[in-house]
Amino acid sequence: MPGFTGNPLDRADPLRHDAAALAAAREDATARLLRLDGLLPVTSGHDRLEWVPLADEPLDQLVLLGLHAGEPRFAALPESSAGRDGEVQAIRSPELMGLLGALAPGEAAIYATARSLLLWHARHRFCANCGAATNPYRAGWGRRCPACTAEHFPRTDPVVIMIAEHDGRALIGRQPSWPEGRYSALAGFVEPGESIEEAVAREVWEEAGVRVGKVRYLASQPWPFPSQLMIACVAEAEDDALTIDSNELEDAIWVPRPLVREVLAGNPGPFLPPPPYAIAHTLLQAWAACDETPGDLS
Repeated sequence: MPGFTGNPLDRADPLRHDAAALAAAREDATARLLRLDGLLPVTSGHDRLEWVPLADEPLDQLVLLGLHAGEPRFAALPESSAGRDGEVQAIRSPELMGLLGALAPGEAAIYATARSLLLWHARHRFCANCGAATNPYRAGWGRRCPACTAEHFPRTDPVVIMIAEHDGRALIGRQPSWPEGRYSALAGFVEPGESIEEAVAREVWEEAGVRVGKVRYLASQPWPFPSQLMIACVAEAEDDALTIDSNELEDAIWVPRPLVREVLAGNPGPFLPPPPYAIAHTLLQAWAACDETPGDLS
């Protein structure tokens, strides 16, 4: 399974619309609050998130993450004065990446949900329609403007992430901000009026100068930085000539399937693979595991 998937919580949508039931969940003796250090997860038992009693947190400052075996689980909204400190917290630091790598899959999925929601609240405190300050509602899954009554809800931005394949090789690239030697799948936002397949073809052409034909969907992943849906695909390249856009990539290379298998197995190689919680890792793993027949990902 891709990282950040497999959330074990029941999202309990009916509770978001029932004020009395939500208040009862807040007062439930089994209710717990996700412990965070700013936006960083606090772990208990190495690979588990830490949960604490709710104490005095008011209901209108809580996000209902869901129910665990019927027990309510909440996260606290960020302070409205988070400002630049909140933006600094939002950065993917080496500390955060290390914590994510240690979390159990379901725990990482819970954290991803909480992080995306809390960042959305921190960055959408004012109405996009009239500019007035908004208030959280629907158990933290929306904000409402008291001035013009507009309602605002968390959004997820679709991003295609893909490898182009040609003659038993996969195209991967690197950005200069990544750890030295790391290469990964190419990626880019889906633009308005564009299908997934069209976005894949456009991004591969723009970043690497490669034309692709058939595009196959593999899997998806919520990516909480701040809130994307990564859509993993494999595209069949028409040729292997590269024209790299230096504004997007520092480098791009074609890597054969046996080499990808070796690198993913932890053996030394000419590139450092993406971390296991990234869907790029899942994508390369699936591609490397298939046979040499173009288009086969069984």
